[in-house]
Amino acid sequence: MGRKRTPGLVKRHGVWHIDKHIGGRRVCQSTGTDRLEEAERYLARLIEQTRQAQIYGVRPRRPFEQAAAKFVLENQHKRSISSDIGRLKLLMPWIGSIPLDQIHIGTLQPGIENRRKAGAAVGTINHGLKVVRRILNLAATEWIDEFGLTWLHAAPKIKLLPDTNKRQPHPLSWEEQDRLFQELPAHLAKMALFAVNTGCRDGEICNLRWE
Repeated sequence: MGRKRTPGLVKRHGVWHIDKHIGGRRVCQSTGTDRLEEAERYLARLIEQTRQAQIYGVRPRRPFEQAAAKFVLENQHKRSISSDIGRLKLLMPWIGSIPLDQIHIGTLQPGIENRRKAGAAVGTINHGLKVVRRILNLAATEWIDEFGLTWLHAAPKIKLLPDTNKRQPHPLSWEEQDRLFQELPAHLAKMALFAVNTGCRDGEICNLRWE
């Protein structure tokens, strides 16, 4: 006769799930394992994290991948979300399982070096770092959990890589501007003239409508 399983664990489709009231709230989630022993350890850790948070104000330790999933879910409206997902996927093997409070430029370094070896441009790597930095800032300032605590006590400073190969901007002289406008079709010349006089970005100008 097998031993009794811990109350609150239910096996569904071969995977153990938690269905239990913990700290006054019902928790329903997957343990991610088909092994009872691992599921029981997962549940015990969750119960202890809840006790620590409610009594002592200790934040539950969440892996970066959980924060990344929350960021993606909340930003489906962003035009750049598909690009952000792609950048996160490239970093996930290196930092996905690391707790939020252990993410800093040092733990990001192996992923950065891997991207360098793959031939990624500095600007491309920096875009990925910006997404990570944004997630950490949200975790420290806006994301409040069920215990009234932010996901992260404070966000670390993530410095971007210096881009020494980046071409410096070249402001056009009045003469160069006139020559450029003369080479443009009439409708583009008007748009360019509007742009230099208003400072609007490309997207703002291209999305203008008469109405």
